[in-house]
Amino acid sequence: MFRLTSLNLNGIRSATTKGLEPWLAAHAPDCMCVQEVKAQQADIVGRFEVLAELQGYFHFAEKKGYSGVGIYTRHTPSDVRVGFGSAEFDAEGRYLELRFDTPERKLSIISCYFPSGSSGELRQEAKYRFLDEMFPYLLDLKRERDFILCGDVNIAHNEIDLKNWKGNRKNSGFLPEERAWMTRLLGEAGIVDVYRQLKPEATDECYTWWSNRGQAYAKNVGWRLDYHLATPALAAHAQVESIYKGEKFSDHAPITIDYDFTL
Repeated sequence: MFRLTSLNLNGIRSATTKGLEPWLAAHAPDCMCVQEVKAQQADIVGRFEVLAELQGYFHFAEKKGYSGVGIYTRHTPSDVRVGFGSAEFDAEGRYLELRFDTPERKLSIISCYFPSGSSGELRQEAKYRFLDEMFPYLLDLKRERDFILCGDVNIAHNEIDLKNWKGNRKNSGFLPEERAWMTRLLGEAGIVDVYRQLKPEATDECYTWWSNRGQAYAKNVGWRLDYHLATPALAAHAQVESIYKGEKFSDHAPITIDYDFTL
């Protein structure tokens, strides 16, 4: 069994002060993909290279206190790919790929943090540029190898993926263009939304992010922004999903899927 967790940390220092590491030790994933590390190499050394006996690998943003992704793993990768070849977005620390290749197979685990457009028009345009670059990249990668991309995609795909869909139709994260991109990825590109494969009808239980405004968390006015996106061969191995809400490490909840293969 291969247990894979994804969590937007909203700052690794913050999340670890809220009990992340003891939970991680008890939860015991094989890999945990993290986003919004909000740290630099100097902040990680001596503190966060290893969590709960999982070795960390990272892609940091050039800007301090911003973005950044990582993968904690109990298995040694055969290769580490930092960035996806984008001059604009690799500087923002948004893509990390660990490869676990054997003579029998090529397999990648990816942690990816898609831009948010909620701060205004300039960032929304950047988000569209990111989507335009990421689509062909994933299509090419799928031709070469199997992968599971975990991350904060910052898009709620369908109406059942957020509580207040009617009121958010003109807001970043649920715009028609963003949703169409997801539809194309899951259709034309043949990538699988693994959670929806396991839980096609789930509504309120599917949310992974809640605004800090008002009583959003208490009232479960949430969004499903965090995904496992997999090639069909790996998605076919998905067995059990869970979204952990017993403790709050971040404004996101960890999403875990157990797959019936081993590295």
